Amino acid sequence: MSAEEQKQRHAEDEQQRRNRELIELLNELRVALPGVQVLFAFLLIVPFSQGFSSVSPQQRYVYFATLLCTGISAALLIAPSSHHRLLWRQHAREERLKAANRLSIGGLAFLALAMIGAIFLITDVLFGGVAAAVSACGLGALLVWYWYGQPLLSLRK
Repeated sequence: MSAEEQKQRHAEDEQQRRNRELIELLNELRVALPGVQVLFAFLLIVPFSQGFSSVSPQQRYVYFATLLCTGISAALLIAPSSHHRLLWRQHAREERLKAANRLSIGGLAFLALAMIGAIFLITDVLFGGVAAAVSACGLGALLVWYWYGQPLLSLRK
C-alpha cells in the first residue's frame, strides 16, 4: 500500500470516527432533551396555578432560578443540533464536535441545577425547609457523583 493510500485510509478512518461520535452525541441529546422539555413545561404552568400566589419570597426566587436554569439547559442542549444544521457540509466536523461536547456538558450542568431547584421547591412546599434542603442536597450529591464524579474519576485510571 502506497503512502498516499495509507493517508487516504487514515483520513477515511478519521471521518468515520467523527461521524460515529456525532451520531453518539446526537443520540445522547435525544435522551436528555425530553426531560428538559417536561421540566420546562411544568415550570411554565406553575405560576398560573391557583396556589402559586401563596408561595414565600424565597420559593419565588428558587422557582425563578430553576426556570432560568431549565431555559439555559434547553438552549445549550439544543444548540448542537442547530450548529449541525447551520454548518452542514462545511467540513468543520471536529470543531463542531468539540463545541457540541462543551455545550452538552454545560447543558447537563444547568439541568442538574434545575432538577435540584425543582426538588427543593416541591419539597419545601410539601414538607418545609429542612426536608427541602436535605432532599436537594441529596439529589445534588447523586447528580454530581454519577454525572461528573464517576466519569472524571475513570479518566484518572
